[in-house]
Amino acid sequence: MKKHKVVSHAEWTRARKALLAKEKAFTRRRDALSRTRRELPWERVEKSYTFEGPNGKETLADLFDGRSQLVVYHFMFDPAWDAGCKSCSFWADNFDGNVVHLAHRDVTLVAISRAPLERLQAFQRRMGWRFKWLSSFGTDFNYDYHVSFTPEEQASGKALYNYERQDLSEPEMPGISVFFKDPGGSVFHTYSCYSRGLDMLNAGYHYLDLVPKGRDEAKLSFAQEWVRHHDSYKPAILGGRLKPSR
Repeated sequence: MKKHKVVSHAEWTRARKALLAKEKAFTRRRDALSRTRRELPWERVEKSYTFEGPNGKETLADLFDGRSQLVVYHFMFDPAWDAGCKSCSFWADNFDGNVVHLAHRDVTLVAISRAPLERLQAFQRRMGWRFKWLSSFGTDFNYDYHVSFTPEEQASGKALYNYERQDLSEPEMPGISVFFKDPGGSVFHTYSCYSRGLDMLNAGYHYLDLVPKGRDEAKLSFAQEWVRHHDSYKPAILGGRLKPSR
């Protein structure tokens, strides 16, 4: 990285306070944006979806697990793949610690992928995750929420992703969808986001945004080229000792 300016504590404090004013303004704008997000109109989920999970077959309404709000992480895992997407795995490493907290705020968090359940469970055991993960194999769910694409859509270069037609090389892309279930049992789709909209669920990226080098991805061939499954990194120093990858 380039040589950085070094100043006295007094000058550093002045610069930090100037930045703090901008950070506070950004926080207020973010709060306003979150309020606008919550005020979006809803659409009723008319189609019936059934998933295969650790509890057998469950409908979308079942996934709320007694709560009124459901967050679905659309995890990239094509039926032909042997392992889940490396970048989605980076996101999924954040899930286990949050599930219990979200449950106490009337929110259920699950992951859904198109690969068959046995393949999801094998990869989940490898990664050591405990969050609920379900298969949408054989359903329209991934296609209806625009995170999986047919060969025809890919060939046409007009797959719908992040609310615009795109030429996509992958049959799967990541996303988040949010649903609400009313006391009568009706389910509504309230929000979906894709691409950089997923940053809000990745604590690792937020830590990187604090350090001097930032995400340090500008010279990579694509932003997350550096990401690996957490058991596939080269040996790293953790807690003062060399920790080999598994």
